[in-house]
Amino acid sequence: MGKRLKMLWGMAAGLLAVTGCSIAPTTAAPPDRSGWWGAFVGWFSDGIDLFARWTHDYGIAILAVTILIRLLTLPLWLRQMKYSKVMQEMQPQLQKIREKYGDNKQKINEETVKLFQQTGVNPLSGCLPTLVQLPILWALYQAIRSNAMLQAHKFLGLVPLGQPDHYFILPILAAVTTYIQSKMMLTTNDRQQQMVLIMMPLMILFIAVSLPSALSLYWVYTNLLTIIQYYFFAKRYRPSVEKQAR
Repeated sequence: MGKRLKMLWGMAAGLLAVTGCSIAPTTAAPPDRSGWWGAFVGWFSDGIDLFARWTHDYGIAILAVTILIRLLTLPLWLRQMKYSKVMQEMQPQLQKIREKYGDNKQKINEETVKLFQQTGVNPLSGCLPTLVQLPILWALYQAIRSNAMLQAHKFLGLVPLGQPDHYFILPILAAVTTYIQSKMMLTTNDRQQQMVLIMMPLMILFIAVSLPSALSLYWVYTNLLTIIQYYFFAKRYRPSVEKQAR
């Protein structure tokens, strides 16, 4: 799970880079749909508008889009949970390898790769769901910037969805929910993982105060849905701490 937290941190840093961390007001302009990426962004914008027409609220429309995204990525999430369980069950074997070869990192890597090959585990499979989220976040960010109707809407009558939240309501909620869902998914008390557990929400808070509030709202919704998913589905895939202790 430490790798996943690091990947989340990397995703946050990547989002910071692609958005430029700009707090300047944006001018809404329809996305250029001539290329495949423009069409992808346009689908997000159209989807938000469609749900907004049905619900008469862009905040609820973003929730509907978030749920749709979570449903589409659910197979990847379940695969990640299976990977997490397998990796946790392999920890005793990995620990033996580290103890046997000490500071010989090359030999440790070779034996670890052999173990992965023997068990059929792909180390990259645990990172895939997180990697998928980055282009989705970037497409949603561009859809928000280009949607004039959304930018004019205020969430709860207070926060303009097209501008940063100067009340810091949504950035704080994004940071808090990030901490909760990361804490739930943490399986060890490793010092490095504990540090990432604290730094990740702070990174999210730092980024969210500069982004359009609609993206922060999407982040909050995503975290809440992840918490719910983990609570109801993770019992099947959650690593057994008792089993490791034996």
